[in-house]
Amino acid sequence: MSAPRREPNVGVAHGAWGEDVAAAHLRLRGYEIVARNVRPCRWDARLEIDIIAYDKAHDVMVFVEVKQHRQRAARARRLQSVTREKKRRLRTACRAWLRRNRWQGAYRFDVVEVYGEPGMSGGAEVDHVERVALFADAARFVNWSE
Repeated sequence: MSAPRREPNVGVAHGAWGEDVAAAHLRLRGYEIVARNVRPCRWDARLEIDIIAYDKAHDVMVFVEVKQHRQRAARARRLQSVTREKKRRLRTACRAWLRRNRWQGAYRFDVVEVYGEPGMSGGAEVDHVERVALFADAARFVNWSE
């Protein structure tokens, strides 16, 4: 008797599509995509950075968390899906990448929220939130708003 055939994980497929949309958005804005789906910590596979990009205009390495949603909720707050625990994991992963790659320059954390689904007519809506305060304690964190 053969094992039952597994259905593809729709959430993973939509997440990958959202990351593709986010990467295309960043490229259009002049960013260079350095890496995608990076797991810099061997001891914890949950520590993943969706996109690492280089902002040429500001000479800054940018760590990007991508969040994909089917549609924008009427009362949803921006960045609502980036929880305190997720921020902690991202901070750990980003610091590990910085150490491993001996990055000495400026860096920041952005979130790209993608609203839509693969095959949706009209394309996706992208909300790029720059300079999210993930590294508020880091000396080289660039916060252009201050």
